[in-house]
Amino acid sequence: MNFLIVYVIIAIFATILILNLYFRIRVFKQYKYLVKNRVQFRTRDIFNTELMEREVYPKYPKHEESIRKFVKYIRFSIRMAIALITLIAILGAILMYYR
Repeated sequence: MNFLIVYVIIAIFATILILNLYFRIRVFKQYKYLVKNRVQFRTRDIFNTELMEREVYPKYPKHEESIRKFVKYIRFSIRMAIALITLIAILGAILMYYR
């Protein structure tokens, strides 16, 4: 039974890791596009939707869709990283408990 739990957690970990890498690649593609078109905004703007709507999108209306994708992918990638860290902690706790 304990091997089953470990294998399930390892499978979930691998799945989230692959998803995280996939979305990081998408983030880098959007980032490359934004850099190429000289779209600039602060890092803190990514986490504040109101500032993005008020300051960044009106400044770059032509690239609004790419900015939105970039922000969406960054946020998702951060959530996946948090999930990975949590799963690593859970896996470590389970391995310590069953030893």
